[in-house]
Amino acid sequence: MRLVQRPADVVTGVRAALAVAVAVLGPDGRVLWILVAALALDWVDGRVARRTGTASPFGARFDMETDAFLIAVLSAYAAPAYGWWVLLIGAARYLLWLAERVLPWLRRPVPPRPWRKVVAAVQGVVLAVAVAGVLPHALTEALLLAALALLAESFGRDVWWLWRTRYADAPYPRGGGLTLVALGTVWVALVLPDSPGDLVRLPVEVLALVAAALLPWRHAQRAAAMGLGVVLGALVVVKALDVGFERILDRPFDPTVDWVYLGPGVGVLGDSIGVAAARATAVAAVVLVLTVLVAIPLATVRATRAVAGHRRAATVLGAVVALAAVAQVGSTNAAVLAYDEVVQVRADLADQRTFGREIAADPFAGRAHLLRGLRGKDVLVVFVESYGRVAVQGTGFGGVDAVLDDGTRRLRAAGYRARSAFLTSPTFGAASWLAHSTLQSGLWVDSQRRYDQLVGADRLTLTSAFERAGWRTVFDVPANTRDWPEGRDFYGFDRLYDSRNVGYAGPQFGYAPMPDQFTLHRFQQLELDPRDRGPVFAELDLVSSHHPWAPSPLPVPWDRVGDGSVFTGAPTQPGSPDVRTLYGQSIEYTMGTLVSWLEQHPDPDLVLLVLGDHQPHSYVTGPDPGHDVPVSLIAQDPSVVRRIAGWGWQPGIRPAPDAPVWRMDAVRDRLLAAFSS
Repeated sequence: MRLVQRPADVVTGVRAALAVAVAVLGPDGRVLWILVAALALDWVDGRVARRTGTASPFGARFDMETDAFLIAVLSAYAAPAYGWWVLLIGAARYLLWLAERVLPWLRRPVPPRPWRKVVAAVQGVVLAVAVAGVLPHALTEALLLAALALLAESFGRDVWWLWRTRYADAPYPRGGGLTLVALGTVWVALVLPDSPGDLVRLPVEVLALVAAALLPWRHAQRAAAMGLGVVLGALVVVKALDVGFERILDRPFDPTVDWVYLGPGVGVLGDSIGVAAARATAVAAVVLVLTVLVAIPLATVRATRAVAGHRRAATVLGAVVALAAVAQVGSTNAAVLAYDEVVQVRADLADQRTFGREIAADPFAGRAHLLRGLRGKDVLVVFVESYGRVAVQGTGFGGVDAVLDDGTRRLRAAGYRARSAFLTSPTFGAASWLAHSTLQSGLWVDSQRRYDQLVGADRLTLTSAFERAGWRTVFDVPANTRDWPEGRDFYGFDRLYDSRNVGYAGPQFGYAPMPDQFTLHRFQQLELDPRDRGPVFAELDLVSSHHPWAPSPLPVPWDRVGDGSVFTGAPTQPGSPDVRTLYGQSIEYTMGTLVSWLEQHPDPDLVLLVLGDHQPHSYVTGPDPGHDVPVSLIAQDPSVVRRIAGWGWQPGIRPAPDAPVWRMDAVRDRLLAAFSS
C-alpha cells in the first residue's frame, strides 16, 4: 500500500491524520479547527480524484474508512452528553462489517450513489456540532436523531439492493477479516479502556508494535511480537482484576499477594448463587483468562505481520505516535498500568523490610503487670461483620439508627454504660482478618503480605497480653469450617470455637452457618455460665451481617434457643431485592440481638469492645465511602469507663458524625496503657 501514490490519496491521508489528531486530543476547544479542516477535506479529495483522473477502488475504500473512523471518534465523544444510542452512528460501518463475516452476500460492491456521500457528510457535521456544544441540547439531540435516521435509510437501501441481487454474478471480496480482528484486539489491549470514549484514543504504546514490525529479521520480529502480546495479555488480566478489586475492596489488585483472595471469593460467591454455579463461574473465568493469554499474543503476531507488510505506512504511523508521545496526548493506559505494577512490586519488597522493623519495635513487649485495671473482668472483643460508618450516618439506614438509640436506652436501664467513636479499618468490603490482626497487634496490617509476615513473627497481641496476665483466652468464629493454625500458633488462644464444635443443629442463613443469637447464647453457656472458672478474654465474630446479605431469623426467647433447631422453618426478616435494604436489616438484627443478650445477662464484671471490621462493599456505601467503622466500649463498672475518659469517646452506642476517629492499630496500645497503670 502506497498512500502517496495519487494526489487524492494524499489529501485523504491528511484527513486521516487529522482524524487521529481528534482522537488523540479529545473533545475540547483545541480540536474545533481540526474538525473543520477534516470535514472540508472530505469534499476536496473527491474533486481532486475526478480532476486528475486518479480515482481508484483503493482511494474510494480509503476515503470511506477515514469517514467511518472520524464518525466513530465523534460519536464516542458525543455519547456521554446525548445518550449511548449516539454510538450507533459511529458503529454502523463496523456492525455492517461484522454482518459481512456471517452473510457473504453483504460483501459485494454496491453501485456508486452520491447520496451516500451526502449522508456521510451530514453525520460528520452534526456530530461535530454536538461535540462543540454550540447549539441548545434539545436541538442538537433532534439533529442527532435525524442524522441517525438518514444513516439507517442509506444503509438500509444498500442492504435491500444487496438482498434483491444476492443471486447475481459478482465478485465476493475475501480475506482480511482475521487481520482486522487482530488489529482491533491489539488496539483494545493497548488502550485498556475505562469508557467507550477511550477506544478512539490513540495508544502511544503502539510504538512498540511498530518497532517490532520494522525489525529486519523475521524471527526477531515474531519473537518481539510474541513478547509484546504476552505482556499485553497479562495487563488485560490485571486490568480486569483491578476493576473487580476497586469495586469490592476499594483498592487496586496487588500482583504479589492478592491471588490468595480468589479462592475465598469463590466460596462467598457460592453462598450467593450456590456452590455448583460458583464453581462453574470460576471455571468459566479461568477459561476466559487462558483464552486472553493465548489470543492476545496470537493477535499481536498477526497484527505485527500485517503492519510489517506496509512499512511506509508503519513508519508514518510511528512518527505520528511519537509526536503524540512528545506532546503528552493520547492514551498511555497500558504503559501506566505496567509501570504501576512494577512500582507496586518494588514497594512491597521495601515495605517488607519496613514492616519487619515495626514488628520488632514493640514498647509493651517486655512490660510486666499489664491490664491490672481489668483484673477479674470478662473482656470480649466483638467484631460485627461489615458494620461500617455508612450504617450510622444518615445514608438511608434509619432503622439502624433507631435500633442503636433504643439499644442505648435499654443498656442504660440494665446498668451498662457505653462510649463510642470511629476507627479507620485497614481493609474495605472483605478480608476481615486484616482488621482483626491490626486491632490485636497494634500494627497497620493492610495487605495479605503484611498479614503473612506478622503471623510468622513474634508480636504481643491483645490475646497474648491477656493470657500473660492470667485470663483464659477464647476465639469464637462461627464462619470457620476448617482448622485455623494461626489461632494457636500466633494468637495463642486456649480454646477455639467454630461451626463444627458448638453443637448447632439449625439451618444456615446466607453466609452465616448459624445466626448471631445462637452464637451469643452458646458462648454464654460454654464460657460465662460455668461457676468454677477464671476471667475470660474472648474475640467473638458475629457474621449474620456478612455479605451476601440474606434475611436473618426473627429473634426467639433466649430460653428457647437450645441447639438452634428452633430456627428451622422459623420466620425471618421480610427481605428485599434491594441489597442496601438487606444490609441495613442485617445490622439491625445483629446489634439488636447483642443488646438483648446484654439485657439478659447484666454482669458487673463484663466489658465489651464492639466494633465493625470494615465497611460493606461499594454498591452499599456508594463512591468514596472511607474506611471508618463504629466502635463502642460497654461496661457496668464505672471505673472502667473512667479510665477511658481521656479518649473523648461519646456516650451511647451510636457515634455522631463528629465523634473521634482513630486508626485501628492505635487500639492495642491505648487499651494496654489505660488499663495497665
